[in-house]
Amino acid sequence: MTGAVQAPVIVLVRPQLGENIGKAARAMLNFGLTDLRLVSPRDGWPNPNAGPAASGADVVLERAQVFESVAEATADCGHVYATTVRKRGVTKPVVTPEEAARDIHAAPHRSALLFGPERSGLETDDVALARTILTVPINPEFGSLNLAQAVILVAYEWSKGVGAAGGLVQPTEEELHPPAPQEELEGMIGQLDAMLSKSGYFWPPERVPTNKRTLRTLLTKPGWTSQELRTVRGVLSALDGKKRPKD
Repeated sequence: MTGAVQAPVIVLVRPQLGENIGKAARAMLNFGLTDLRLVSPRDGWPNPNAGPAASGADVVLERAQVFESVAEATADCGHVYATTVRKRGVTKPVVTPEEAARDIHAAPHRSALLFGPERSGLETDDVALARTILTVPINPEFGSLNLAQAVILVAYEWSKGVGAAGGLVQPTEEELHPPAPQEELEGMIGQLDAMLSKSGYFWPPERVPTNKRTLRTLLTKPGWTSQELRTVRGVLSALDGKKRPKD
């Protein structure tokens, strides 16, 4: 990330499968996070199964660092959050991902987010090293999130405070085109009106004003773009028997 934004560190504690590490890396990069730290990965590192699962998030895997302990992995971080659905007998402040994201953005230092092994989650000793527990309201009868789901949930909440200034954009905002001028819309409505009048669509006479008003309401609901109006008018012209000029 660029600028003054202090992106959090993602720490996977004793991850078991390379595929899950890759999926977590993919989740991270979706929301602009690149600092991945691994604590004693079960199958060692690098892991050949991580790359395919990362689906292109190679930069995260290439920069990943390996540590022997949680303490070493978080030594340069000013605040550590332990993600867990249980307090495991440790009394610490508990926050949601949204609350944690606000605190991380406001903090002058880097923060670390701990995620435990796929099967068992963080141990009590891991949680004890954190200052805050991060958890989410979840179904009490089924509180199991897989590793990538947990990472993407937290990463997304953090990304909401970054926005375009941090290089994150809403794709649809770039793809949308401005609505067409009213003059162009009136041109299409007029063309269709003339065609329908010629074909005898508006009948009986006493219903003509109502039918035209209903048609206008229908056609003015969408935010037509200029290209869309040109396409529709081309269709109407073809239906009206006007042929495209030959080269």
